Amino acid sequence: MSQHAEPSPGRPSHGGDASWAQRSGDRASGWVTGGVVFAGVLLLLNGALAVLQGIAAIAEDDVYARIGTYVYEMNLTGWGIVHVVLGALVFITGYGLLKDMAWARMAGIVLASLSLIAQFLFLPYSPVWSVIMMAIDVFVIWALARRQESSSRV
Repeated sequence: MSQHAEPSPGRPSHGGDASWAQRSGDRASGWVTGGVVFAGVLLLLNGALAVLQGIAAIAEDDVYARIGTYVYEMNLTGWGIVHVVLGALVFITGYGLLKDMAWARMAGIVLASLSLIAQFLFLPYSPVWSVIMMAIDVFVIWALARRQESSSRV
């Protein structure tokens, strides 16, 4: 009779155990999934703050410093409307992402990209805040683009 020793649950096996690779992959996908949840929260906050930024630009032209000539110049009311509309869409997308809706991932990438461009163009009016928001948008784009669907994993 041939007996094969089964590895005990507490001991590592020496014969090509694929569970280590699976555990390592689970850890990486868990980190990325956590990044996606964090990206959803950031989209919620980014959207809410963009709406407030837009309302401040529409209501009071004295909130933001007056700049001289600027290549992409638009009046503050125009920028306020852009921020309010984009912020509302980003907020809704962040909520959809936290609810794990299928459309939210691609919409989040597109809207974070648009938000990044809008913040770049708004840079002369609010430089420090725009740079912070651009960095957050880059992280959101990375986290949403990095996530793999569970059906595509083996």
